Formats: sequence, structure tokens, C-alpha cells
Amino acid sequence: MGRVEDGVTAEELEDWDPGTSALPAPGIKQGPREQAGTGPLSQKCWEPEPDAPSQPGPALWFRGRAHTQALAGGSSLQQLDPENTGFIGAETFAGLVHSHELPLDPAKLDMLVALAQSNEQGQVCYQELVDLISSKRSSSFKRAIANGQRALPRDGLLDEPGLGVYKRFVRYVAYEILPCEVDRRWYFYRHRSCPPPVFMASVTLAQIIVFLCYGARLNKWVLQTYHPEYMKSPLVYHPGHRARAWRFLTYMFMHVGLEQLGFNALLQLMIGVPLEMVHGLLRISLLYLAGVLAGSLTVSITDMRAPVVGGSGGVYALCSAHLANVVMNWAGMRCPYKLLRMVLALVCMSSEVGRAVWLRFSPPLPASGPQPSFMAHLAGAVVGVSMGLTILRSYEERLRDQCGWWVVLLAYGTFLLFAVFWNVFAYDLLGAHIPPPP
Repeated sequence: MGRVEDGVTAEELEDWDPGTSALPAPGIKQGPREQAGTGPLSQKCWEPEPDAPSQPGPALWFRGRAHTQALAGGSSLQQLDPENTGFIGAETFAGLVHSHELPLDPAKLDMLVALAQSNEQGQVCYQELVDLISSKRSSSFKRAIANGQRALPRDGLLDEPGLGVYKRFVRYVAYEILPCEVDRRWYFYRHRSCPPPVFMASVTLAQIIVFLCYGARLNKWVLQTYHPEYMKSPLVYHPGHRARAWRFLTYMFMHVGLEQLGFNALLQLMIGVPLEMVHGLLRISLLYLAGVLAGSLTVSITDMRAPVVGGSGGVYALCSAHLANVVMNWAGMRCPYKLLRMVLALVCMSSEVGRAVWLRFSPPLPASGPQPSFMAHLAGAVVGVSMGLTILRSYEERLRDQCGWWVVLLAYGTFLLFAVFWNVFAYDLLGAHIPPPP
């Protein structure tokens, strides 16, 4: 095989790994490009230098050595961009690909069409091509796709035939979580079963094991907090033990009884696992733990005599974030019976909060001390609507590029700082009477 026209050798193309890096582009420099009538494409485009040789842009599209070699027979950026504008006609590009009878990732093909549709001249910036191949999706990238005027040429995922059980589940998750058909296809075709959603499953399993251990030890499975030995656990948050910082998180493994554990475990598996599959372990674990921590700190400020048990702070953070995302993207969501399911979810969550309020102020049996607070539920919901909604609306985008993320993070950090000072100084200054810990 000879040399590719004007730039990169076939041997260099064979050594290139499309899954890890973009094709080298000698003679192309990155810089701002402003062109009248080009639509809302990214501000960062690739502009060719005045006398620079053209580059084989089509090779960027393929995930395999054979695909790269097939296009190495003479195609160059000069053929796709003869005027050296830095923009490539999407139809010309797709036609070249199909002439070689090479398969494209369907999600990326749809992205290419949507990007071209967002441009009045039906072109795609070279930088957008590089971003698409490297799976990088900035805010401007998503805006360009959202502004496409014509319908995408492919049918929806619901029309995909011959799917196995697992791929059907992945498709179900895509329609449950994501509000945009382009995002759903992007997730469906890029999803890999490894690594699995281990965080929510591990937390739920640990909660069940801890509950079974304490149930067998106390010989009590309902309203365990009424047992005098229950509050002696090193996991429960108690205001008298607030100096032991780990309790502000570990209380999520303890539960009032079988009914609270069942409710939390069900929501963690039904909502938390799909969210983790789509948005990843890091984001969902951050959201869940932020809700748990906010719950205990809020109780230490607003209900200074009450202990806290249960993972409701994290559960309500996940649920409220998902429900808020559904409401904000109501027209785009395609999950079946979404109105009925939202009403049922709100009724169940409200009932759980009402039950927690009743147990806090009107316990059904005489108790030796204050019952667990319900404020963790409300704190988790606030975290979900603020921090969680920002996370879920930034699918496949870097959070650090979102201005709203930094605003939410600053607000949460301010709350944490205030709560720490409150726990250090306010109890003594206010003379709060705290029941002695067990």
C-alpha cells in the first residue's frame, strides 16, 4: 500500500488506534473561527494554515485497522474541503463512507447528520468531527445537535429488531432516564456491561446484611429503634456522638425496621441502578453520599436532640433528581405511563415522610429517648433538585465546564462549612439539652 495523499502514510494509519486517540493532523491548527451563517457550532474549529497540506479526515470515523486501510487509498481533506474553509460537507462525507461499504456507528452517524442540520450550509466543523470520534461532547456540541431542523433519518430504538434480553434492558434504561432520542441512541450503542453498576447494588446489599445482623441480635424486625440496645450501635448518628465524624455517613446502613429498609432498597434498585448505568458510578455515588451527608448535618442543625438512621437522605436525593429531570424534559421523555408513575412516586415519598414525622412526634410505644428525625428526607430532596438535576442534565458533558455546577457546588460547600461550625460551637452556646448517648 502506498502513501496517502498529501500527508500521512498508510503505515502510520495502521498504527493508529481509533479508540484511544485522534488521527494526527499536520498542517492544521486550532483556533477560533467565526463564519457568517454557519449556525450554532462550536467556537473552536480547525482552520487550515494557508499553505498546509490536507489531511485524511475520513479515516477518523472507523474503529479498526481494516476500515482505516480501506480509506487510505487516496481520500484526503482536500476532496472534502477543497476551499480550505475548515468545514466539511456532511453529505459528501457520508457518501464517501458508504461508497466503501463500511459500517458506521449508528449513534455517531446520527450525530453527524444532526450537526450538519444545525448549520445553514449543511457542514460540520473539523473540530466537531474530532470531538465526535473521541466521544467528547461539550455544551456547544450538544446545542448544535439540539438545533438540527430536520428529523433524524433513522427510526427510534423502539424499532430495533432482534435484541437480546440484556440489550432490551439497556434500551429500557435509555428510555427511562434520557430525554433525547440522540442521547438514547448514543448511550445504547456505546453501553458496555463492564463495569457493572456496583455502587447502588453494594450499598443496598450492605444495608440488608447490617439489618439482618441487628435483627437477629436484637430479635426485633420492626421499630428496632425502640430496643434499648439499638442506639449503642457505632453506626447510628446521635447528637451526643457528633464528634465521631464517621457517624454522619454510616447511619445510612441502619434502619428503623423492615418497612423502611424495604422502601429504600426498592427505590435504590429501581431508580439508582438505572441512573448509575447511564451516568456512571462517580456521579451517582457523589449524589447519593451528598444527600446522606446533607441529611445528618441538617438534622444536627434543625432537630438537635434527635438521632438519625436510614439511607433516606441519599434515596430522596436520587428520586427527587430523577423526578425533576423528568419534569424539566417532559416532552422528550418516552417512558410509558410517566404521569401515573410520577403521581405514584410522589404519593409514596410523601407517605414515607408523613410516617417519619408521626414516629418522631407521636411514637406508638413509650420510648426511652427521642425518635429518629425526618429532616434527612427533606434535605436529600433539596440536594437532588439542586445538585442532582445539574448532574443528570449534563449527560456526557464534563461537569467542570458547567457554570451551574460550580454555583451548586459552592452553595453545598457553604452549607457544609456552616454545619461544621454549628456542630462545634452552637450546642454549647445555645445550651441545648442533649439526651445522654447510650
